[in-house]
Amino acid sequence: MTEGNILSVSNLKVTFNTHVILDGIRFDVRRDGTLAVIGPNGAGKTVLFRAILGLIPYEGTVEWAPDVRVGYVPQKLYVGKDIPLTVSEFFQFKENDSRKIAAVLTSVGLGEGESKDFHRGQRLLRTRLGVLSGGELQRVLIAFALLGKPNVLLFDEPTSGVDISGEETVYALIDKLKKEKDLTIIFISHELEVVYNYADTVLCLNKEQVCFGPPKQVVDKESLEALYGENVQVYRHQNQGGHHHGH
Repeated sequence: MTEGNILSVSNLKVTFNTHVILDGIRFDVRRDGTLAVIGPNGAGKTVLFRAILGLIPYEGTVEWAPDVRVGYVPQKLYVGKDIPLTVSEFFQFKENDSRKIAAVLTSVGLGEGESKDFHRGQRLLRTRLGVLSGGELQRVLIAFALLGKPNVLLFDEPTSGVDISGEETVYALIDKLKKEKDLTIIFISHELEVVYNYADTVLCLNKEQVCFGPPKQVVDKESLEALYGENVQVYRHQNQGGHHHGH
């Protein structure tokens, strides 16, 4: 492990039933850096996260710095409206100290500090997970990941399933947390604009490693074609001229 890195991955290979999902993946994550992982559906992005978290078997080397504490924000958490689990009960899987819970809620913008409504945080804690809006649930999941004071946060597609007005705020929130809390961020995305705006390094995956390095240097026409095929322009969300609907 080179000094200054919080994670080093080399020769990573993941196979399910002789089916090779990832092969030959090697990258480093600098302490306090922000790495984006991009690639098409089925490229192995979530599998990569599960491998570096030690949740699935892999070949190769995944080496974390000795002091690492990882917080993980999953892409989705399906909670039925009728499941009687409140935000407070969910947090208590990890933390019983109500001051720590109040502090993480405030840091994700759901606490009482910044609201005229003093009871907002208390009311949220009594609310069932299944009835939260997409944006609120995402913030609750981030707050849950922040319990235990992680120094690395893994986000699996932070904006999927959140309305666009919430979308900017999730990345702005990640950015704010990073500045406040000395965090290293690793996130999966398919939004190139977001990668250019927030990541200092990008890993392009399509079962194999297509590119790795600073986004403006390594995300070029060739790497995008290797990721997404010929019809690449669909993936550049141009703010002028409306939104492309997914292909």
